Amino acid sequence: MKIGVIGIGVMGDPIARNLKKAGLHVTVYSRRPESCEPLREAGIDVAASAAQAIAASDATVLMLPGHGDIDAVLARDAGGRIGIPVEGKTLVLMATVAPAYSQALERAVGEAGGVYVEAPVSGSKTPAQTGQLVVLAAAADAAQIDALQPAFDAIGKRTVRCGAVPGAMRMKLANNLLLIASFEAITEAVHFAGAIGLDVRQFLEMAQAGPLANDVLRMKAPKLLADDFERQAAISQAFKDIGFVCDEAQALGLWLPAARTNRVVFAQAMRRGQGDEDVIGVIKVLREGEPAAMGDGR
Repeated sequence: MKIGVIGIGVMGDPIARNLKKAGLHVTVYSRRPESCEPLREAGIDVAASAAQAIAASDATVLMLPGHGDIDAVLARDAGGRIGIPVEGKTLVLMATVAPAYSQALERAVGEAGGVYVEAPVSGSKTPAQTGQLVVLAAAADAAQIDALQPAFDAIGKRTVRCGAVPGAMRMKLANNLLLIASFEAITEAVHFAGAIGLDVRQFLEMAQAGPLANDVLRMKAPKLLADDFERQAAISQAFKDIGFVCDEAQALGLWLPAARTNRVVFAQAMRRGQGDEDVIGVIKVLREGEPAAMGDGR
């Protein structure tokens, strides 16, 4: 299989490396050419454009931050039509987007003669590096996922099949609601423990020995102890994703108090310019104390 990866960053870089390690022919493209140079040195082909990467590949992974970035790379016009050739090609969206956007993109790819597979991944920088992501896959035809399974196996420990689009995106949002609540709860508990005079290290050791011990706690505990805000999962991504959750909930008339609160907390971190920091950076918001007015986090 020849596979492309468009969007080379915290996730795209290790995904491309693991695909190559599995023996697939990989071509990458980034709007920041410098981010591709380490991959070129590792023997991975670098395309000069998104169209070139797609043309060189049977299937192309889109690992881009948001709707506008995806539209720009695919040269979508005001009517949503794709402006670069994708006929006979498969586009695999691994970014997290709004379910309605994913459905619209599926229509656009189909109208352009291509195949669309929704495949957001659960996991951040370290699971991406170790090939331990969880792939959530949805497509019009299960055979389209079957064809991609070797690539999914190269980057992930499990593929969860979620039916038709936007089933995988909705599954990802439900997962991220739980994950973001966990990030904030761990951070808030550490802030509380320190404020009431506990030995924070001892508190975290106790927590990791108890019933709530999990990979998230093990990963974030040393970062919290060191005030290490280097990005694993970015505040900007968490803010975007919890916004999608809240928008879906509002459309369905659902009351999700934890999600709404986290939207406000992460919005405050964004206002402080912390978008590129790791999610535990919201502890800075907590340390500042409750603002006089925070709005609804939009």
